[in-house]
Amino acid sequence: MYLTKVRVNSETYPTQRCYPFNIPILGEPSELVFRKRVVFFVGENGSGKSTLLEAITRKCGIHIWDKPKRHVAHHNPYEDRLKDYITVTWSNGHVAGSLFRAETFYDLADFLDDVALCDPGRLKYHGGQLLNTLSHGEGILSYFSGRYHVKGLYILDEPEAALSPASQVKFLQLLQQLEAQGHAQFIIATHSPILLACPGAQIFSFDSSHIEEVRYEETTHYRIYRQFLTDRSAFLQS
Repeated sequence: MYLTKVRVNSETYPTQRCYPFNIPILGEPSELVFRKRVVFFVGENGSGKSTLLEAITRKCGIHIWDKPKRHVAHHNPYEDRLKDYITVTWSNGHVAGSLFRAETFYDLADFLDDVALCDPGRLKYHGGQLLNTLSHGEGILSYFSGRYHVKGLYILDEPEAALSPASQVKFLQLLQQLEAQGHAQFIIATHSPILLACPGAQIFSFDSSHIEEVRYEETTHYRIYRQFLTDRSAFLQS
């Protein structure tokens, strides 16, 4: 374990009227204690899970690969400042890591492919292949299979967005292998009941008035999929 605790110090917020400080579930002081190498954040859209995930990323000094933001009408001086109001605790010193977002992966893969043309040895860090010669989902799995064998803290925001159910199962199998090897820690925001089924993982739900640790079967996502697959006709009429 590298990162063992995250505390949201909402009592020190500069305002509660602007994003991200106006997200209800982040409005109360909370503490998340990580006991497992694989941790999931789960919750509805807008619940705050990805917002907290990004703040943890920034607080841990992990680079965020993103496109420049050019909007003017929605300028918010507080948008990236949640990191200033959370505290992170390391078990034995800081480690390097990365943030994965499916929405920015294509541009990142282009950059990695260009670097690999100049330095073919870099290919081993993302599966041994040029990423954008593969399908989007295949490229992501290739990147995962290479990158995550390096020691580090890995933060992923909805990785299932570009993965088929079969690819999600492959990623789940990879997660189990990496967890057993003990060199990597994962914090993952997801809507996928397939990924959430990772044996022994911790799950923090953002679907209540406060962040709480829950069992797999207690997640809203599990209950909805189970109800739908058991009797979809009744589900659709409800």
